[in-house]
Amino acid sequence: MSATLLHGKHLISFQEWTKNEINMTLDAAADLKRRFALGEAHRLLQDKTLFMMFFEQSTRTRNSMEAGMTQLGGHAHDLTPDKMQLSHGESAKDTAMVLSRMGHGIACRNCFYGIGNQYLREMAKFSSVPIMSLQDDLYHPMQAIADLMTIQEYFGKNLKGLKVTISWAYATSHAKPLSVPLSQVLLFPRYGMDVTIAAPKEFPLLKDFVATAEQNSLENGGSIRFTENMDEGFEGAHIVIPKNWGGFGNYSFDEYNANEDECHKEMKANLQKYKSWICDERRMGLASKEVKYMHALPADRGNEVTNTVIDGPASIIYDEAENRLHTAKAIMALTMGGRP
Repeated sequence: MSATLLHGKHLISFQEWTKNEINMTLDAAADLKRRFALGEAHRLLQDKTLFMMFFEQSTRTRNSMEAGMTQLGGHAHDLTPDKMQLSHGESAKDTAMVLSRMGHGIACRNCFYGIGNQYLREMAKFSSVPIMSLQDDLYHPMQAIADLMTIQEYFGKNLKGLKVTISWAYATSHAKPLSVPLSQVLLFPRYGMDVTIAAPKEFPLLKDFVATAEQNSLENGGSIRFTENMDEGFEGAHIVIPKNWGGFGNYSFDEYNANEDECHKEMKANLQKYKSWICDERRMGLASKEVKYMHALPADRGNEVTNTVIDGPASIIYDEAENRLHTAKAIMALTMGGRP
């Protein structure tokens, strides 16, 4: 498959990309990681411009995109609503049409529940350059592809039968969206992994996404199973990803938007029931001897995970974080470059 086929392609979710396109991205990321390690120049986007729109805070995403764009020879504009006419109500359509006439790519993070994904898709409808999701309320493709790259680095490209547990965990730091576990549960079964979702009944994933994930597993030889017991979820796992997410799976967008305060009160009350859902050494001992601990970060230390685990020998969180750079560069190079 020619790289030119990815030129101009939007990335809202990898569910809309073929496995060949995802594999090309992983191959490009591995090559760019090698070149970065050797200090080889790889200015594949010389003099090109990326507009980055952030409605929320970011560490890994913002810096992987901005550093990556610099290393590729281009420039990234760091935009927030207060720096744009978004604060005065400018539409997604107008923003996309204007920026796409001035640069070569638009990347956006908008995680507002019931709003973010719709906003990105509205921009994609009117943009003449690729729109890249930096996370919305439903998807975080940049995180999922870095996770997949990291898993392949430790377990090889043939991941069929690899046992991966995506587990809910207790946290108090902030209300974490569903987008990371939803993106993982969609992508991992496409590579034949056996995925376990461990979560209390009050914190389900969205039904439509689960149905799609189950179809992905049927088509690619993986599996999906569910448990409401964290210990059971960890048993025999090769990869564990314990991370908090909100109880948004219990609500439709309309229900949530109509009763936001009540929904938050209910989620907070449910959260307090499950303080024992922490990744600790005892639970790691239930997993495979070769188990690896992953987290998208920032982790709520002492609630989601103990320091002995996150700082221990099974933790590969910093490899995972570094790969955000290399996969972001691959996505930008393939969608914003790829042809003269």
